[in-house]
Amino acid sequence: MYVRPKKSLGQHFLHDRQIAERISQSISDNTESLLEIGAGTGILTEFLLEKDIDFKTIEIDSESIAFLHKTFPDIKNKLIKGDFLKLNLHDVFDKPFCIIGNLPYNISSQIFFKILDAKNRIPEAVCMIQKEVAERIAEKPGSKTYGILSVLIQAFYNVEYLFTVHENAFTPPPKVKSAVIRLTRNSVQHLGCDEALFKKTVKATFNQRRKTVRNSLKLITGNMSIPQNRFLSLRPETLSVSDFVELTNFVEDILS
Repeated sequence: MYVRPKKSLGQHFLHDRQIAERISQSISDNTESLLEIGAGTGILTEFLLEKDIDFKTIEIDSESIAFLHKTFPDIKNKLIKGDFLKLNLHDVFDKPFCIIGNLPYNISSQIFFKILDAKNRIPEAVCMIQKEVAERIAEKPGSKTYGILSVLIQAFYNVEYLFTVHENAFTPPPKVKSAVIRLTRNSVQHLGCDEALFKKTVKATFNQRRKTVRNSLKLITGNMSIPQNRFLSLRPETLSVSDFVELTNFVEDILS
């Protein structure tokens, strides 16, 4: 049985077993519960099924699901048919769980935002994504690629860029290289600011990243007077997570 890669689902099926095994080994040894996003043709799933853990995998494509059931008889009660972005995570596990998968590149950012929303239930995530996005997430302040995802993810996770994956490891080959990163939940339980306003501030400044912080903050403060602050003349890519926390509290004072 052959599974046809579907462009509408952003499917590029990994066929390199060494890469699949390496990804499966990148999850921590003490992992008890694991959710795979996008089983596809099951090349990674096969290695994950061998682990002595509480394992589930979610797949949206009916053709892939039929193939998985036929190829892996043990997958029956572990396979969820559905869209991860619409999935109620409380229905999958009633305890903390880790995430793993070869993410569809067209929705990888949305997946990371969902992981962030459930950050206190997801201690670790090992994901293969577009190399450019992986570099952006792992980047430090001061770089042109440092941006919204960098700040929001690094606020709550330590990020490791594990390895690069060549286009030829996939069918069909994507037009870009891929990379595997690992997110490990840090010790931050609360940022020390309004988290919704933090997200809004980060997005507002980076959506106008060529402008100084003073100018981009007007998207939030409108015509309100902005008092002097050490960040106002800077560009957002120079600010660390803790700087953005301080900036968020500054914005909250203006709004109140």
